Amino acid sequence: MSYRLGVDVGGTFTDVLLVEEATGATWRAKTPSTPADQSVGVLNGIGKVCADAGIGLHEVAQVLHGTTVATNAILEGKGAKVGLVTTKGFRQVLQIARSYVPGGLAGWIIWPKPEPLAALENTVEVDERIASDGTVIRALDEADVRAQLGRLRGRGIQALAVSLINSFAGAAHERRVAELAAEELPGVPVSLSSDVLPELREYERTVTTVANGYVQPQVKRYVETLAGELGRGGVAGELAILRSDGGLSAADAAVASPVTMLLSGPAGGVTGAVWVAEQCGYRDLITFDMGGTSTDVALVQGLSPRIGRETKVGDLTVRASSVDVRTVGAGGGSIAHVPELTRALRVGPQSAGADPGPAAYGRGGTEPTVTDANVVLGYLPPALAGGEITLDVAAARDAVEKVAEAMGLPDAETAAAGIVDIVNENMLGGLRLVSVQQGFDPRDFALVAFGGAGPLHANALGRLTGAWPVIVPPSPGVLCALGDATTSLRDIAARTVLRRFGDLTGDELGAILLELADEAGERLAAQGLAKDAQEVGFEVDVRYHGQGFEIPVELDPAWLDGPGTALETLASRFDAEHDRLFSFLLSVDHELVNARATVTGPRPEVAPLTLPEGTGDPADALVDTHPIHVSGARHDARVYDRAKLRAGDVVNGPAIVTEMDSTTLVLPGHAATVHPTGSLLINPLEA
Repeated sequence: MSYRLGVDVGGTFTDVLLVEEATGATWRAKTPSTPADQSVGVLNGIGKVCADAGIGLHEVAQVLHGTTVATNAILEGKGAKVGLVTTKGFRQVLQIARSYVPGGLAGWIIWPKPEPLAALENTVEVDERIASDGTVIRALDEADVRAQLGRLRGRGIQALAVSLINSFAGAAHERRVAELAAEELPGVPVSLSSDVLPELREYERTVTTVANGYVQPQVKRYVETLAGELGRGGVAGELAILRSDGGLSAADAAVASPVTMLLSGPAGGVTGAVWVAEQCGYRDLITFDMGGTSTDVALVQGLSPRIGRETKVGDLTVRASSVDVRTVGAGGGSIAHVPELTRALRVGPQSAGADPGPAAYGRGGTEPTVTDANVVLGYLPPALAGGEITLDVAAARDAVEKVAEAMGLPDAETAAAGIVDIVNENMLGGLRLVSVQQGFDPRDFALVAFGGAGPLHANALGRLTGAWPVIVPPSPGVLCALGDATTSLRDIAARTVLRRFGDLTGDELGAILLELADEAGERLAAQGLAKDAQEVGFEVDVRYHGQGFEIPVELDPAWLDGPGTALETLASRFDAEHDRLFSFLLSVDHELVNARATVTGPRPEVAPLTLPEGTGDPADALVDTHPIHVSGARHDARVYDRAKLRAGDVVNGPAIVTEMDSTTLVLPGHAATVHPTGSLLINPLEA
C-alpha cells in the first residue's frame, strides 16, 4: 500500500492526516503545536497517526506540509538581520514605499507605518545602472561593491538581499554582486530580486526580495531539521512544502524561495475544499474556514481558486502569488464585550486563544466567547467526541450572563443568540469581500465549511448568503492537512514585457511564454517531476496604455496556435474583465506588462472515501436528544454520531452531528444529506 501524509501546523494544534491512496481510507491525529520548535509537534503527530493506522513510518511515500514558520517570523518580528544592496540613489526605497495610507479619512487617523525589514543603516548603494530595456548605462563598479559589502560584514547581517534598479530587464549586475558576496560574506544566504520577482516596480520587487531574505534562515533551519528527523525516524518518503498559491515545492526549493510560502497554511484549506467539492460534483464554491481566532474565506471558480498577485501578512504586503484568502477576526475564541460608551454588543477581534481559552473549556477562562454562546444555546452538547471532551456548561453560562447583565437582557440565551448573530454577520462581511465585492453572486456557489468551528455556523451562513448546498467534509477540523495531501508540485516563472499590443505579434508573445514555461519546467524537473508529466498554464498582466495598474488575464495555450488571434482574444478577455470590475472601457491600445507561466504536476490519484449505502433513515447513528435555542424558541435537537451515518441518510433539522474534531449544526427547516464520499450536504427544505 502507498500512503500520503498531510501535515498542517496551526497556532494551537498540529493536524495530521494519513491517506491510503488506493482506497481513500484516512486516519487523523491532532497534537498540541510546539511553537518553540514546530518540528516536535509535527513528529509527534506523524508518530501517532501511523501507530493508529498500524503502519511503519517507512511506508509513508510522501510528507506534504503546510507550515506557518515563515508567517510567524514576520508576525513576531523574529526574522534574520537583512542587509540590502541597491543602486546608487535608491537607498531609501523601502522607507519611501508607496504613498498609501489605509482608511478613507487619512487626516483623521493615526497610522503607524510598518518598519522596513531591512534597516536603513543596513542598506548600501553600489555604483551601477541598467536601463529599463536592459541596456547597461553604467557598468558595475566591483571595487565599490566589495567596499559596501565590507560595511555590511561589520554590521553582522544574517541574510543579504540584492535589488538593483531595472534588474528585471537585465540580471547580470545582480548575479555578479552575488558572486562577490560569496567571497566577502561567506555563509550568508543571498536573495536576488531578478530571481525572486523579475518584474517592474522597484518598491514591490525590493520589499519582496527583502522579505525572502528575512525569513530564509529560519525556514532553512526548520525544514532541514524536520527532514533530518523524518529520515532518522524511518520515513522513506520525500518532504514537500505547500506554497501560498496552493501548489507544492520540494523542500530545497521552498528553502530557496520561502516568500512563496507565507500563506502556506490557509492555502491548504482551500486546496482541500476544492478536492472535497469536486468529489461531491460542485465546481464553483466559497470556502469558509473558521478556527479559534479567525475565519478565512476564498472563492473558487471551475475548481480553480482565485489567485492574487499579492500576499499580505500583518502589515507587510509582498508581490507573491497566493490564493486570494480574506481573513476576518472572528472565531470560536472571539470575546464578546459591551463598551461602556455605546452599550452596544461587540464580538472580537480579541480572542481568548488556547490558554486559557473559552470558559467552557474549564481552563480558567472567564470572558464570554463565541464558543460559550454556542454552549449556552445548546449547539455544543456537554459531551463531545464520544465523551472524550467535556464542556463546562455552568462556566459558559456564567460568562455569557455578564453580557446579559451589561445589556439588560432577560437571560443568558438571549445574550448568546446576540453573540452568535453578530459573529455570523462579521463572517458574512468576509464572504462578501470575495463574492459580491468582486462581482460574484454567492447564490451561484456552494459553501464548503471546515475548521473546528466552521460546521457549527455553516448552516446560518448558508441562509445569510443563499449559497447552497453547504458542504461539510469528513474530518472538517483537519481539512487543511487533507489539502496538503491532495495537491501537486508547482512552479511559476515571470517576466516584465511592457509592450503595446500594436508593437507585439502573437508569435512573439508565444515565444516569451514558452521560454517561461521551459524555465519553470526545468526547475520542477530538478525536483523529480518529469517533463512529460507537467501541465502548463499562462497568465499575463494587461492594461490600457497610460493606466497605472494592470489586470491579470488567463491565456489559454490554444490561443497561441491560431494564426494572429492570440492578441485579439486576449484584448477581448481583458475588456470583459475590466468592464466587470469597473463598468467602463477605453478606446486606446492595450499594453502587456508582465507574462507568467505556471507549471504543475499531475493531481495525486487518491481515491475518495466511499461510505456503505444507508436506508435514508439515520436512526442507527442517533445517540441522544438535546435542547437548543433558535430564533428565541426552544427545540429538541437529535444528536447523531457522524461515524455511524451512511450514504443517503437524511438528517433533518434541528439536529447536531458530532465527530472527533468538529460539530455540525443543522437548523430547523433544513436537512443534511450524507454524500457517498462522506460529506454532509445541507439544503433548505422546500416550503
